[in-house]
Amino acid sequence: MADSTSSNSSSSNKSSSSSLTDLTHAALQLVHWREPKKSAVAFGLSMLILISVATLSVISVVSYLLLACLCVTITFRVYKSVIQAVQKSDEGHPFRSLLQKDISVSSESVRQLADQCLIHLNWFSNHTRRLLLVEDLVDSLKLAAVMWVMTYVGAVFNGITILILADVIFFTTPLIYQKKKVQIDQYIELVRSRVEETLQKLQDRLPGAVKRTKTE
Repeated sequence: MADSTSSNSSSSNKSSSSSLTDLTHAALQLVHWREPKKSAVAFGLSMLILISVATLSVISVVSYLLLACLCVTITFRVYKSVIQAVQKSDEGHPFRSLLQKDISVSSESVRQLADQCLIHLNWFSNHTRRLLLVEDLVDSLKLAAVMWVMTYVGAVFNGITILILADVIFFTTPLIYQKKKVQIDQYIELVRSRVEETLQKLQDRLPGAVKRTKTE
């Protein structure tokens, strides 16, 4: 009995893990435009939603989306019912396969997602503490420089505009990188080496007591 229970839990964990892997794989397929039609639809819908949220309230956007979905499904249901009545067929509900599909979320999937979120949360908490408490002076200076740049970004763009730009970058960067991979890698390596040289020069000029990267 115990063996069957453990085997069931093991199979459930494998299925939840495979579902998360499939979801990640599907997202990567969309981003890399492996199937251009699906990627175009996903990109168009995401941009439409973000632009709608930028011009309307979130409640209005959700209401309009649900209303549009209901208009499509109700119209299709009535159309199929009329066709079945005219042809005197008995095909049943047009969305039967979707209604019978199991879309419930298993407790194993929720637990696995919570574990992953906890790992990232602990990592974020630890790194935030070491940066804010200046465990490594150079890393804290990097964070200060990034936050200083972000103050200018926040003064120019609001949150929705940044999300729209992120969505555009999310869908266009892989295509550009695939076409210009060699040039982009060379430029990134050049920038990285310049930044490392600048940080090394800065660290060499620091006093010996401050130059230590770890707190005792």
